[in-house]
Amino acid sequence: MARPERLLPPDLDVREYLLGLKPHLRARAIEALGPLDREVYDRAWAVWAHDGQHAPAATPSGSDWSTWVIKAGRGFGKTLAGAQWITERIAEGAPLRIALVGATLDDARRVMVEGRSGLLEVAGAWITEWHASLNRLRFRTGAEATLFSGATPHLLRGPEHHYAWCDELAKWDKGQECWDMLQLGLRLGAHPRAVVTTTPRAGTVLSAIMADPATAVTGGPTAANPHLPRAWHERVQRLYAGTRLGRQELDGELLPDAAGALWTVELLERCRLKDGTRLNSVRPEPVEGPPLTPGAVPKEKSEASTSSARAEKGNGPRFTRTLIAVDPPTGEGTCGIVACAREGESTHAVAHVLADHSVTARSPEGWAGAVAAAAEAHGTIDVVAEGNQGGKMVKAVLHTADPRLRVKLVHARTGKSTRAEPVAHLFEAGRAVLHGRMPELEAQLLGMIAGGGYEGPGQSPDRADAMVWGVAELILGKRAEPRVWAG
Repeated sequence: MARPERLLPPDLDVREYLLGLKPHLRARAIEALGPLDREVYDRAWAVWAHDGQHAPAATPSGSDWSTWVIKAGRGFGKTLAGAQWITERIAEGAPLRIALVGATLDDARRVMVEGRSGLLEVAGAWITEWHASLNRLRFRTGAEATLFSGATPHLLRGPEHHYAWCDELAKWDKGQECWDMLQLGLRLGAHPRAVVTTTPRAGTVLSAIMADPATAVTGGPTAANPHLPRAWHERVQRLYAGTRLGRQELDGELLPDAAGALWTVELLERCRLKDGTRLNSVRPEPVEGPPLTPGAVPKEKSEASTSSARAEKGNGPRFTRTLIAVDPPTGEGTCGIVACAREGESTHAVAHVLADHSVTARSPEGWAGAVAAAAEAHGTIDVVAEGNQGGKMVKAVLHTADPRLRVKLVHARTGKSTRAEPVAHLFEAGRAVLHGRMPELEAQLLGMIAGGGYEGPGQSPDRADAMVWGVAELILGKRAEPRVWAG
């Protein structure tokens, strides 16, 4: 049967034509293309890609780029652009060595490889083997891609690569260390390159990469992607447009520190323990009371498990008290659960923020179980919990999870930011340190404003408030919260 005559003019921009149709007419028009034409058109990345998804020709100075940063809002299409760029490199036919680095190995597998815009979907025709247990992809050109985590820089020490794809670099637990090790091994071929796909967060690593003369930056806001569901786009614009969170997560802006912020990026970096030897040498002092029985409560699986939980003997600080600080949720919100410890006593004591174990959308039994699991992981039975929401119920549900927990209820009499000010002063004075990176907790700390107010993610800084209670209990004692007396 003869193929029907094409009715569309040859110079028509089919992409613009389809996007200009109403959704029900667009579906009918695509269906009318026929299966072969639909398949060819669906894979015509150069046709469908929007501004910011195409690899730049050069840096702003006109030189070849070594790093391409796609800094954009949620839903912009960063992952698809990264997967397409890697696929184009594979299609060149050389037996390449490629590094795929995600915030965690689970993120790398779930998003970069197995996601709806990942390599299995985009480069499926080129893939011969996917060994999830080995974190390795093989392609019919002889190319090989290996998955890495942004929390394990030592695994990037040694391997050599032609290209790298780094996803959500702003979330990497050990961003600077992993980036440095990756760059030192990115030395195969005539022009090794890396593409970084990330929603920006305040931090020194991404800022330094973007400031490098060999870096080209593209990207844009969420609204630049015409393929997103209109209802979703309208809803998130209604909720977050014009807010600090919206500017970061939707507009893709790399924001400076908020005016009057109690914590700044520079302060958090200054207070972070970076020396891996020192981190791995930390061991908490034993606490009074019966030992916790392994397996008594389900353990939370996380790459953010603390140094104290996996510590070995060494010359690191000795903890005189370890506790779990809790900010109970309202409804199905986030339960702030932060492990803290004290090194030393009296005026020389230093607070250590060990890990963020916070959970979201859990029942009271669920978040209480997470608190008990955190206590077991850190070898403590001490818990300090805010009692404003639930009071004695908070203590009761925690004792249901583990009756051995020693629970102290504390009550808020001032706002969260006001309560946080003396704790921020401890960080300024060098008497509080962070163990590794805790992106969600740190984002909330950066949004706490002196004199009151909160400009961070979410409606309430649950994680930050839990940390404040913990550090205040360990270091400030009864001075933890200022009171206003009526005269």
